[in-house]
Amino acid sequence: MPLAEQLLAEFELQAPLTRRFLERLPEDRLTWRPHAKSLTAGQLAYHLATVPGGVIRLVQNNPVQRPTTGIPEPTSKAEILAAYEASVATVRELLPKLDDHAMHAELRMVGEDGGEIFSMPRGRFLRDIMLSHWYQHRGQFSVYLRLLGVPVPATWGPSGDEPPLFARAGV
Repeated sequence: MPLAEQLLAEFELQAPLTRRFLERLPEDRLTWRPHAKSLTAGQLAYHLATVPGGVIRLVQNNPVQRPTTGIPEPTSKAEILAAYEASVATVRELLPKLDDHAMHAELRMVGEDGGEIFSMPRGRFLRDIMLSHWYQHRGQFSVYLRLLGVPVPATWGPSGDEPPLFARAGV
C-alpha cells in the first residue's frame, strides 16, 4: 500500500475523533487560557482544526518556508469547525496525489534568510507534523476541556468521562 494511502487511512480514523473534541469547546470560553504562557482555548482549538490542512499544503512545495505567523484568535466555535472541515477536505484532496517517490523525497525547511532548518523525507514530516503533532495538541486540548469542566471524549481507550467508541452499545 502506498505511504500516502496509509497516512490517509490513519487520518480518516482520527478526523472524527478530533471533531468530537472541537465540538465540546464551550462557546463562551474561547478566550480562556490555563496559564499566561498558554494559548487561549480558541487558539488551541483553531490550531487543532487547521494543522492537517496547513501541513499538507505546506509540503506541496520544496523547500518550504518556516511558518512565521501566529495562531489567530477565533471569534466563534462555528469558525473553528468551518476551518476544521476545510482542513479535512484539503488533506483528502492533496494527500492522495503524493506518490511514494514524492513521499520519500527529502523535504527541506528554510528560514527567512534561506538557511536550512532541517531536511527529512516528506512522508516522515507528514507523520511527525501532520499526525503526531496533531495528536499532541489534541491531548493538550483534552486538558483544557478537563480544566473547563467539560466531559472529555474517549479516543483509543476510555476517558474519565466515557467508554471508548468500540465499547458502546449499538456502535
